[in-house]
Amino acid sequence: MVGIPNVGRALDRVVATAQNGLEVIRMGGLDTGTRPTPFRVEETAPMYRLRRYFPDDLNGGPPVLLIPPMMVSANVYDVTPHNGAVSILHGQGIDPWVVDFGSPDQEAGGMERTLADHIVAIDQIIDLMHEETGRDVHLVGYSQGGMFAYQAAAYRRSQQIASLTTFGSPVDVLAALPLGLPANIMAPLAEVFADNVFNRLNIPGWLARTGFQLLDPVKAARSRIDFLRQLHDRDALLPREDQRRFLEADGWVAWSGPAIAELLRQFVVHNRMVSGGFVIRDHLVTLAEITCPVLAFVGGADDIGQPAAVRGIRRAAPRADVYETMLPVGHFGLVVGSVSGAQSWPTTARWIQWHEGNGDKPEAIAPMAVTPQQSSGSGVSLASRVTHGIGAVADAGAGVSREMVAAAGSFRRTSQAVLRESVRTLPRLMRLGQIQPGTRISLGKLMSENAERAGRRELFLFEDRVLSHTEVNTRIDNVVRGLIQCGVRPGEHVGVMMETRPSALVAIAALSRLGAVVVPLPPSSDLATMLRLADVLVVVADPVSLDECVPHAERVLVLGGGDARSIPQADGDKVIDMEQIDPDRVEVPSWYRSDPGLASDLAFILFTGADGALQKWPISNHRWAMSAFGAASAASLTDNDTVYCLTPLHHASGLLTTLGATVVGGSRIALSSGIGPESFAREVYRYGITVVSYTWTMMRDIVRDTDLAITDHNPIRLFIGSGMPAGLWDDVVERFPDAGVIEFYATADGAAILANISGGKVGSVGRPLPETNRVRVAAWDVVEERFLLDPRGFVREAHVDEVGLLLAQTRQRNETGATVLRDVFGRHDRWETSGQLVRRDVDGDHWLVAGVHSVIKSSEGPVYPQPIISALSRHPDVDQVVVYPVGTPGSQLAVAVVSPRRTTHALTVSSLRVALAGLSAAERPHIVWAVDDIPVSHSYRPLPGSFRAQGLPKPSARVWYRDDTGRYRRLTRTVLAEKEWEMSSADAAAPNAARTS
Repeated sequence: MVGIPNVGRALDRVVATAQNGLEVIRMGGLDTGTRPTPFRVEETAPMYRLRRYFPDDLNGGPPVLLIPPMMVSANVYDVTPHNGAVSILHGQGIDPWVVDFGSPDQEAGGMERTLADHIVAIDQIIDLMHEETGRDVHLVGYSQGGMFAYQAAAYRRSQQIASLTTFGSPVDVLAALPLGLPANIMAPLAEVFADNVFNRLNIPGWLARTGFQLLDPVKAARSRIDFLRQLHDRDALLPREDQRRFLEADGWVAWSGPAIAELLRQFVVHNRMVSGGFVIRDHLVTLAEITCPVLAFVGGADDIGQPAAVRGIRRAAPRADVYETMLPVGHFGLVVGSVSGAQSWPTTARWIQWHEGNGDKPEAIAPMAVTPQQSSGSGVSLASRVTHGIGAVADAGAGVSREMVAAAGSFRRTSQAVLRESVRTLPRLMRLGQIQPGTRISLGKLMSENAERAGRRELFLFEDRVLSHTEVNTRIDNVVRGLIQCGVRPGEHVGVMMETRPSALVAIAALSRLGAVVVPLPPSSDLATMLRLADVLVVVADPVSLDECVPHAERVLVLGGGDARSIPQADGDKVIDMEQIDPDRVEVPSWYRSDPGLASDLAFILFTGADGALQKWPISNHRWAMSAFGAASAASLTDNDTVYCLTPLHHASGLLTTLGATVVGGSRIALSSGIGPESFAREVYRYGITVVSYTWTMMRDIVRDTDLAITDHNPIRLFIGSGMPAGLWDDVVERFPDAGVIEFYATADGAAILANISGGKVGSVGRPLPETNRVRVAAWDVVEERFLLDPRGFVREAHVDEVGLLLAQTRQRNETGATVLRDVFGRHDRWETSGQLVRRDVDGDHWLVAGVHSVIKSSEGPVYPQPIISALSRHPDVDQVVVYPVGTPGSQLAVAVVSPRRTTHALTVSSLRVALAGLSAAERPHIVWAVDDIPVSHSYRPLPGSFRAQGLPKPSARVWYRDDTGRYRRLTRTVLAEKEWEMSSADAAAPNAARTS
């Protein structure tokens, strides 16, 4: 009889299991008796339906918009009616609204939705809610819904947004991918899937559910086993049944392929949530423009929105007050379940009321700490993974194991980095090394190749506008047709005088594609001379430059200028408005061949010369390619980079280094609306600038601005350019500690191309770029201006730290350039002279000292300007420096002109002596003259011309001379008379200005 009750209980258990199991099979789950929380649809649109909960019990509280992820049903905020988000928020005096994107596979055109469609929809909803309630809106988003919230806030620049709350929403996606997947492997895979899979494939809801479960298969299997084991106990299952059914069946909706592709491309491949510069409907957007307060919920066991990725918001939105709260749950537990009901949503309600002025700051939140930009881990601790079943990993020997794993990981990352750079760089160098005189290579050809490879991707960013490779390439072809209509032919020298705008780059590329020779023209009073030297009859100009060109050019072709333009001078003969030419009606002649330029062909003519004779600088396609490929490799440019093209295109650094390297790297090109601290800070974040180009002192007013609105957490990784003074270089590195500087240098003939890649030696121009011409330093008699020979009669190579003449070995006999010398260091060798004196240190790095004709020949020996400029520029109170000679060769004086950084004129004799302490007395300037300001050229090079015309400065309290001991003393009329120095500078002008890059 004892066994009968046990048998009865077993039988009851079997019957209950059968009954419950049948209900699950027939109905999809157990009937819990719960009903959805009441809501009213306030607006219906093709992209969404807007729900407003508790329509019959509106509490007049602050409006909150809850945003679900793309793959999760909007019901995620109402899974359990009494413990769900909308119920808890409403109970705390808040007005909850939910955007329901529906299931794309059940909506008209749903599977064609893009990521931008979701952001624009949220933007519209915020306007609607603000109009309806008259109050700013609080945005709340879970997972990707939180990413939508960030993006929409940035898109609106925080207008009418009171606060942001996100749950497990990654920002620095590559800092910690789900399950610890390696970013360097997954990012390229994501690009492949974005370009080749999701452009033709969508993800149905069942696959989204399966993918979510596969992220944590142990937990998913265990949940199902627990459900089956308790299938007989209905009372035990009912409290969790709504949550189980949501996860197992009801909670998942389809993903549209275009939206996934855009998500992968912008926020995984390029990680632009943290760097900025992502694109929403042709608008450039950055999280740096979020100014409303942010609360981010972080899951201690979240292996999808991992803590390191979630905390990226602190760096991405430097102008926002960012808080966080950590919960000991996984990804789903942040918004659904007992912990979310007890902590997540009550904390969210108190956060919102605090910002509405209706309560104190919640105790559970704290300011988010600044995390390093390079994360060393996901942020999900091993203990959290074990506790929540995310990984069944034994913790024995954890200390030693972690050290071994860390060491192995470091080795792996280093190896992968080397491999990655090799994979990127070697093909470029191989292509550069294979270029022969008959190889077709040009700027136009490379841009055409990029358009074929990356047609829809962004290329030009300018004033919030975005142009893709395809759009730019089409514009180039149209301009080519316009040039043909205007009679321009291959080989013709055509001037280009345009501001650095998209139309200027298009004009240069179009002339290259046509096979013409491009002559970039700086604004200058010597325009007539430049046109004559370069044999230019036709100039392409923008409306701004038109008036300057008309008096000197035979014909002016006007291009660009935007919509609000008027060209009253256009007569169809002397002045032609190219924008009025219909490219479709132009008959292309039979002689036209796209991108005909060969490596040996002349491609560009630049001009050089500072305060001296103007000289033209011919550049072949091969020379341009050497600079472009070499600079792209040195800067490791990829399509992940956005290059800020600040340098004028008429300067070698802008044309060869910046534009050339950017095209070779396939990077985005951002063009500035103006060079200044305000525009720089705004556009760095908005465009997501990773590389900044410069020339000479261009960065001076930016990095020395005490109110520069840019934090240490910015996307800039590199500055590239030429001519930066050592003192300014120091300031750039100090202001942007996470960024490097690559200083490039090209000789005037373009034969030698050097770069200081490491940036470790401030002021050095470094070493030759790989696959560019070999260089050597020839021993040189500075006074007699001739080579020094060895006993065999060949030119002797200069010793370490000996000043000598820089020579570049030539490989192609029909290059344009300077005089070619033969049999220099040995029989049958060929070297081009640079006109530049350098010294080579023991490590093989080169340092400029002077042009051959700019050496100051004093009675004490030669004085080199560049070491003086470098030393004085590092004086903490010196802004700019120029050096010029006074007198006749053999008795010249070196005058250094300095301008102060501050109006207080804090320069002192003792501080000048300290600044020049690294130079011997004979190497120091004879005179130091402090002035209020030093003018600069259009390329921001300091100009000494106006000072040299004055000769010696008049004695004053701001002029010092070097005495016989090397110390500096105030220059007086008595001293001037004693030394019998001439005030006139009639003999001071150098016969030829040094030719520089």
